[in-house]
Amino acid sequence: MKELDAKDRDILAILSKEARIPLKTLAARIGLSRSATSERVALLEKSGVIRGYRADIGQLEQNQLSAFLMVTLVRTPSIGMLDLLARHPEVRRVSSISGQVDLMVEVEVPSIDRLNTLRDEIASHESVEDLTSLIVLRRDIERQ
Repeated sequence: MKELDAKDRDILAILSKEARIPLKTLAARIGLSRSATSERVALLEKSGVIRGYRADIGQLEQNQLSAFLMVTLVRTPSIGMLDLLARHPEVRRVSSISGQVDLMVEVEVPSIDRLNTLRDEIASHESVEDLTSLIVLRRDIERQ
């Protein structure tokens, strides 16, 4: 892949905010012909810089609570813990991270009671040394 130039970065900036923008409009905004813009977008897709186009869906349920569970394990890795987390549909993302915390678990639950139940189940697993819960108050910036 060639190094990205200013036009490529302009294309990426626009597409990251408006993935469904018509090619003709995109071309006019960046000051290139439609065919040149189409070629650049195709190259960005082929090289993997653009990995896809998706809808950014906001919170659908008013009664949905998001939280992060910071899990410190007795020892890593803990396949049993990952298996436990994978069984729960409320678990949206699990990331192994560096530092004193081993796992960052993002969850979406319908209530604080469900969060507590899930938290208790995770905390009582034999591989867990410590668990801290952080409730998301709002999302100020969210990107994929």
